Amino acid sequence: MSDDSVPAEVEEESEIPADHPRYEDLISRHRIERGIEEGITHLQGMHAEGRGSAFDYLLGEETIPTADAAERAAAAHLLLADHPVLSVNGNVAALVPEEMVDLAEAVDADLEVNLFNRTEERVAAIADHLRAHGATDVKGLTADARIPGLDHERAKVDADGIAAADAVLVPLEDGDRAEALGEMGKTEIVIDLNPLSRSPQVAAVPIVDNVLRAVPNIAAHARDLADAGEDELQAIVAEFDADEALRAAEERIRSGDLR
Repeated sequence: MSDDSVPAEVEEESEIPADHPRYEDLISRHRIERGIEEGITHLQGMHAEGRGSAFDYLLGEETIPTADAAERAAAAHLLLADHPVLSVNGNVAALVPEEMVDLAEAVDADLEVNLFNRTEERVAAIADHLRAHGATDVKGLTADARIPGLDHERAKVDADGIAAADAVLVPLEDGDRAEALGEMGKTEIVIDLNPLSRSPQVAAVPIVDNVLRAVPNIAAHARDLADAGEDELQAIVAEFDADEALRAAEERIRSGDLR
């Protein structure tokens, strides 16, 4: 089956055949396009999505074992944290809004909107979008604190949100902000399909996986670990090897069988 089997104008996700070999990719494209129409996603987000799609294709469009281990370690970190925060940009809001709300509930985390191409209208639209998918409280509108060392809009954070967090999930993150958050002493969990990108390279937990798979996987692990004691969670954190996760992802990309 080729892309020719998909209607040229897709109005609803249900129009995309579930057995299409590029199903997740087509879903992502549709959600980003819809996000642009709704003022949630910036046009540059489409370029970022295309780049990620290429890496996912090389990964085999599946969660490899080291990515699953990273998602389990991420769940353990978030459960151990005193103040976990999940950062949400335009692409994340368009692609996995309900899943981010579900993860926030699973690990008792705050959701905070953070944008590079920031306008108050976009921040409000994304917050409303998250609330429409079940969120009760969304941070990021106050922006009364800054991340040191950054001079662009992603430096703006809430004082009682990312600024005060001890663990931050940053899906589809900019490398300079990822680095700056780490320098603030925060445990940083990054979702990025490019293992050579600066964001996963500086993360405590680099998750080289599609955000469509990664976010629900972290939530599933968190629920499996909900009754785990602190010692068990700390052991999961200690056992995780970030360098091995990056190495295995790069090896898969360079040598994996293409479909």
